[in-house]
Amino acid sequence: MSNQQDQPQREQESPGAEKASGIVDKIQQLGQTNIPQMEASNIHVLTIIGQIEGHMQLPPQNKTTKYEHVIPQLVAAEQNQKIEGLLLILNTVGGDVEAGLALAEMIASMSKPTVTLVLGGGHSIGVPIAVAGKHSFIAESATMTIHPVRLTGLVIGVPQSFEYLDKMQDRVIRFVTNHSSISEEDFKDLMLSKGNLTRDIGTNVIGNDAVKYGLIHEVGGLGEAIKKLNELIEANRPLDDSKEVIQ
Repeated sequence: MSNQQDQPQREQESPGAEKASGIVDKIQQLGQTNIPQMEASNIHVLTIIGQIEGHMQLPPQNKTTKYEHVIPQLVAAEQNQKIEGLLLILNTVGGDVEAGLALAEMIASMSKPTVTLVLGGGHSIGVPIAVAGKHSFIAESATMTIHPVRLTGLVIGVPQSFEYLDKMQDRVIRFVTNHSSISEEDFKDLMLSKGNLTRDIGTNVIGNDAVKYGLIHEVGGLGEAIKKLNELIEANRPLDDSKEVIQ
């Protein structure tokens, strides 16, 4: 008899277990529980963490942000009428240049207010993503590493490879200077500076310095970023013509 009584209980617990399993899968795959389910909030939060993975799959021990996961979220956030703003949180070492530029271009071209927040680090190709929002923040202790574009693996045809690398670097420089207050000359100086990085050329820019150079708008954290995003959302809302002004 006890077995018969226990069976319905197991059946009742099974839908909950399946739901919990589904949530765990989403956390493992995308780092969040809802994509994008915004009944309680009009802000969609997107995280760019670890290494930005492009066309080549990285080893399983690497923490990665896969661009094929992020692009559909950006499209969904743009189309979903309930979502009025996007908060992008970065703690990334960089990664694939073309994948990073693709994400940065999508963020920059969104019609809805977007705010970026650099926590920990927004290095390498994370710099264009950090400046792609309508307004940008960086934590006081966060850093941004600016260095030249490089290739990994076998390189065939040195002059052609150099020209390709140079053009790719120009794309990064153009995007960053178009979406921030830093001049092209200053950005190149930071990128090609010697003696600041131990095993590379470039510059490691910390918090206040990123604001001083014009890369980032403000030093701040989560509270300031959400407050600014709410201000941008309010300013972006259409005026209600049905309300009469009485003098």
